[in-house]
This record gives sequence, C-alpha cells and structure tokens, in this order.
Amino acid sequence: MTGRRTGRGRAWAELLRVSALLSVPGDALAGAAAAGARPGRGTLCALGASLCLYEAGMALNDWADRAEDAVERPHRPLPSGRIAPGTALAASAALTAAGLALASRAGRPSLAVAAALATTVWAYDLGLKHTPAGPGAMATARALDLLLGATASTRGRDTRTRAALDALPSAALLGAHTYAVTAVSRHETRGGSTRTPLAALAVTLAVAAAASGGPGGPRPDAARLRPLLALVYARTPAPLLLHAALNPSAALTERAVGGGIRATIPLQAALAARAGAPATALALLGLVPAARALARKVSPT
Repeated sequence: MTGRRTGRGRAWAELLRVSALLSVPGDALAGAAAAGARPGRGTLCALGASLCLYEAGMALNDWADRAEDAVERPHRPLPSGRIAPGTALAASAALTAAGLALASRAGRPSLAVAAALATTVWAYDLGLKHTPAGPGAMATARALDLLLGATASTRGRDTRTRAALDALPSAALLGAHTYAVTAVSRHETRGGSTRTPLAALAVTLAVAAAASGGPGGPRPDAARLRPLLALVYARTPAPLLLHAALNPSAALTERAVGGGIRATIPLQAALAARAGAPATALALLGLVPAARALARKVSPT
C-alpha cells in the first residue's frame, strides 16, 4: 500500500512538474516590488493564485499532449497509465477555479488579471503551443503573473492602475526571458537546434544587462545587488544554451530548458533589487538551491 501511494505521488509530482514550482512565487513578489508595495495579504492571494494556475497549466499540458507523449515520451504519467487523462483534466479545471477564487480575494482588478492569465494558459495548452504564437503566449502568461502580484499588492483603483504601469518594465523582461526558454523547448523532442539556443543566449544577456540597471529606488544596497543578481541570472542558463547550440541534441536542449526555468528565480530576484527591494531579492535567491535539488529528483520539463 505504501509503495502504491509513493508511486502515485511520484506520478503527480511528474505531471505537475513540482521542481519548477519554486519559479512561481517570485512573480508575485517581483510584481509587488515593482509596484513599490510591501508584500501583504493581497500578495499572498496572488501568490496562491499563481501557484494554482501554473499547476493547472501543467496538468492541462499533459492532457492536451497525451497522444504526442505516447509516441515521444511514453514514460510520462498519462501515456504510462499512472494517471487517467480525465483525472488530469479535472485537476486542471479545479486548480483554475481555485486560482481565480484566490485572486478574487485581492479585489476585482486582480481577478481580471488572473482571468486573462487563465485564458492565456488554456489557449496556449489547447491550441497555441504548436503554432508560431506559442512562445508569445507563454511570455504573456508570465508577464501577466507578475502584473497580478503588482495589482494585488496595492489598494485603490488609481493606485492599482499606476502599480500595473510601474510593473510593466519588469513584466516585459520576465516575458522576454520566458519567450526565449519556450522557443528553445520546442526543439526538445526534435534533436536540438543551433540557431534557437544562440538567439536565447542573446536574449538572456540583453535581459541581464537591463535588469542590472534601472532606478533601483533610493536604497544603495539594492543598487549594489542588481549587477550581482543579474550575473547570477545570466550564468545559470548561458553555458547550457551555448552547449546546446554547439552540440545540438534533444538531451542537451532539455538541459538548457531546465536551466532556463531555474534562471527565472535569480531573474525575479534581480527585478526585485532593481525595484529597490533587496530583502525580497535575497529571499528569492534563497530558493535557488531548493529548486536545483528538486530538479535532480523530478524533471522540470
């Protein structure tokens, strides 16, 4: 009985890609920092909503790709029969509803952003993923997730509008990174690519340069942290992307994608420091070792 429970838990961990889950909280926290707000109850609601919607997307992704995975990734939970397709779809719907409910606790503007995020996630998984619009849809989802944190962390209609506008530069940088990682991931099962990882490497360096600058607020400690965190961010995926470009293969491409997902955390930390929130930046950086350890147990891709 214990072994069966362990096996089922492992299947759900693989389906939901729990090793990538630590890349999610930083969206809400970086959004709050970009809005100039301290994390509070609304930020926690946004964080919970983000986690639910992210996991909804993971479950829906495997449900939508179950036929393709049966050929290319038969070990995945659905084609291997460890989780029924209907169960995965029901979990995705339930997680989406939970995410929207949590976002509603932070107010109508946050619910509106969460609804746009949920719509983007479902549109990506059910139709856009295998089209040229796929990377853009994924980038939009990450950017909206950061904006959710910004709107949920502030109060007042005018204040929330201003918060969303203030957070747009950070959302754009996070979106650019996500676009690059998603573009590379499209070659995971095709034997790799040279041009796409090189392009992603160029985007990574550009995002790092932008994250190391910016206003940084009035705090000198945040200004000192910015270039260091930007370097940590760039250093995480850059060697893997270069390796994948020089030696195109599915295995190296998958490693580069995993590195890109893990790099999201130091990028969020750099964006928080850029907005003048060094404590948030350091707290996020503390998630990096845990994310690396989890990735050794469950693949984030």
